[in-house]
Amino acid sequence: MKYILIAGEPSGDLHASTLMKELRLSDPDADFCFMGGDLMIAQGGRLVQHYRNMAFMGIGPVIANLGKINTNFKLAHYELTTFNPDVVVLIDYPGFNLKVAKMAKKLGIPVVYYISPKIWAWKTHRIKAIKALVDQMYTIFPFETDFYHSFQYDVTYVGNPVSDLISEELSIPIDEESFRLENKLTRKPIIALLAGSRKHEIKMLLPVLEEVIPLFPEYEFVIAGAPGIENEFYKSILKSDVPIVYKRTYRLLRISKAAIVTSGTATLETALLFTPQVVVYKMSPGWIVERFRKYILKTDYFSLVNLVAKKEVVKELFHTQVTVQNISKELNNLLRNKEYRIRMEQEYKDISTKLTSKGAAKNTAVGIVNFLKTRKTNA
Repeated sequence: MKYILIAGEPSGDLHASTLMKELRLSDPDADFCFMGGDLMIAQGGRLVQHYRNMAFMGIGPVIANLGKINTNFKLAHYELTTFNPDVVVLIDYPGFNLKVAKMAKKLGIPVVYYISPKIWAWKTHRIKAIKALVDQMYTIFPFETDFYHSFQYDVTYVGNPVSDLISEELSIPIDEESFRLENKLTRKPIIALLAGSRKHEIKMLLPVLEEVIPLFPEYEFVIAGAPGIENEFYKSILKSDVPIVYKRTYRLLRISKAAIVTSGTATLETALLFTPQVVVYKMSPGWIVERFRKYILKTDYFSLVNLVAKKEVVKELFHTQVTVQNISKELNNLLRNKEYRIRMEQEYKDISTKLTSKGAAKNTAVGIVNFLKTRKTNA
């Protein structure tokens, strides 16, 4: 069968690539056409557009890249009409993907969604479009099932792919000495910096994070390089020589004493790797969300760690709260308050138990193939 997959950012690329691998096992004749990244390319098929030319979020970046966004919609429509897919598989990225779902619906192409948009946090009105356009929704958090059921929309919880990846990572012994030598790191204890996966995020956050570094001279701060973000881009922002490690984020977090993490999937990954963290987030224009937060956000928290736990496990700093003083204060707690750190790690254990998964991508792949077979049988 023919599959069009769309992932508009690095985390989507990761989860879509794992799904593609499982789809081939369930459907040996699978033929892929996709918008995504290098991990999806490695699984085979034809790349239409790289997520580097798609990952625009926030009013400013979206307006500045309207031409590129319009081109991407045209590319998606062209492939829908010429590739003649049996199904469109969407991975998160709702601003773009729900419009593609609408195109597919008009063409009579079934739509499945893997990894729900975070409409339970904001833009709840999108539930109307999802109910109208998405034939199958595969969710990765237990609380999402209750959310969708409250709108009389049935979804399938398949487990959590991040939990699967972390379990695999933790099964591999780590040689810290070799890691340090390979990445030219000192013997100082490490604090990891995860400054986001999009350039506009990094531009807003990294300068503030860099100002924290001199306040902890006994530690080495190391940036986890985001996929698709070149070394030169980081260097253009940095005023000092901060080490950057690529393609080894999990390993870096495993040997770090603490981490400063931009909100997103990385917060959950950090928690499941049992690394104490403080979560930071800035957006453009953040002052609007900050001022009208109680009207815009439908949840008390914005980090996945706290959302899964349904309480504050990690400190969240949003927009104007993202200051050197606030970050330093929390880092001091994480590094020097043993009881505070132990409580966080215990909460991490509870989160890990909640999300224990046995093959989220496999469960989704089997579900998609069975859905398409049933659809063809009933046609």
